[in-house]
Amino acid sequence: MSIRDWPEGERPREKLLALGSEALSDAELLAIFLRVGVKGRSAVDLARDLLGAFGGLRQLLEAERDRFCAEHGLGEAKYVQLQAVLELSRRHLASQLERGGALTSPSLVRAFLSAHLRHLGHEEFAALFLDTQHRVIRFESLFRGTLDSASVYPREVARRALELGAGAIIFAHNHPSGVAEPSDADRRITERLTTALGLFEIRVLDHFVVGDGEVISFAERGWL
Repeated sequence: MSIRDWPEGERPREKLLALGSEALSDAELLAIFLRVGVKGRSAVDLARDLLGAFGGLRQLLEAERDRFCAEHGLGEAKYVQLQAVLELSRRHLASQLERGGALTSPSLVRAFLSAHLRHLGHEEFAALFLDTQHRVIRFESLFRGTLDSASVYPREVARRALELGAGAIIFAHNHPSGVAEPSDADRRITERLTTALGLFEIRVLDHFVVGDGEVISFAERGWL
């Protein structure tokens, strides 16, 4: 049966308009993105098939281009559309963060950092540079690769912070393993950065470690 033949309250688009997007399942949201199904399968049926094939919504959204395009019912056009949607989401989070102080909404900071770092297959160390009122100046990736105390350079971080006129910084990096628990090396890096930046009266407000579905805060642990 075509979705057009479903009761109006069960059609994904009409359901979203009536109840809001949060009321829809992953398959229903994906069906709206797909717009049409394939022969013998409605858009919702196809969405369910795809979620099963990829192992879930996150895996589908973060799939490599070749893997995504190879699946029946997808292809390069859908891949391009999806990347545009994901980038719009990241920019929307960034604009929300820039409108207010970075510390006024810890959940927004977590969502922003997770959107930028969680999907990466390598370790990446980044920073939110803030002014003295804790408003966002810029988000930048600083170091990439296996992170340890020898691969993160406090001098370079301090130089960039001074260039941007930052009064405070929030650091973040991801663990590609998916386990967000900070390592001893993570703590040593943070201590070195805090000491070095303190010489320039630049405060380290937090360091977040982004895992798969979890973001751990050094400040909440009492480590800063």
